[in-house]
Amino acid sequence: MRGVILAGGRATRLRPLTYVTNKHLLPIYDRPMIYYPLQAMATAGIEDVLLITGPEHAGSFLNLLRSGAQFGLRLQYEIQEEAGGIAQAMALAERFAGGEHIMMLLGDNIFTADLRPYLQRFMARERGALIFVTRVEDPRQCGVVEFDERGNVRSIEEKPQHPKSHFAQTGIYCYDPQVFQAIHSLVPSGRGELEVTDLNMWYVQQGILEAVELPGFWIDAGTSHDELLRANQRVAELHAAGAFGVSAPVQR
Repeated sequence: MRGVILAGGRATRLRPLTYVTNKHLLPIYDRPMIYYPLQAMATAGIEDVLLITGPEHAGSFLNLLRSGAQFGLRLQYEIQEEAGGIAQAMALAERFAGGEHIMMLLGDNIFTADLRPYLQRFMARERGALIFVTRVEDPRQCGVVEFDERGNVRSIEEKPQHPKSHFAQTGIYCYDPQVFQAIHSLVPSGRGELEVTDLNMWYVQQGILEAVELPGFWIDAGTSHDELLRANQRVAELHAAGAFGVSAPVQR
């Protein structure tokens, strides 16, 4: 399995902090935000990782992360020239994937769960996708996952006014090699983007998408100044408690 981290976007909701830098380079407690998904990849046993970002701050990522060796990773880079949605960014990883399964993380998602057991079970399947969900109080700003009475995913709806559940997609997605075939079949949404919700619904319609509730702490640190502050406060507590395991190096 190979890993993909999406770290692009303009992050307009975090301005003025993001006028001069990428949001994934902002600090979360004692290290840049991007360290957390990289550490999650390493903890999950993934060694080859592609980081996708925009052209404006690509050099900053390269200067900071270099080869990825400090995380025990082999890190490659890809440029997303223009924002076109999560699925469109994922399509840039087709050559990198090389026909293998892929785990994709959104670079502003911070979580404590060790994904290795879930990935091992997923890799044993010939086909399908695996997503992780979490229960939220107000799902109207999320991709909402509806389950049937047997616990199978019935639908996924992006930012609905009348949510059908309190389960939201996190930014953790696992796909089989046919994901790129699925992406190429998508059409842009009303905002002109290829949506990850539509990609996941493609797998739902095939009857091969599994959704698992993510254990432990999770936060999308890049949605607002309040969430960025909450992430810093909570992560500081979790670091003190050793919840993130072995810390990635913060000095070279």
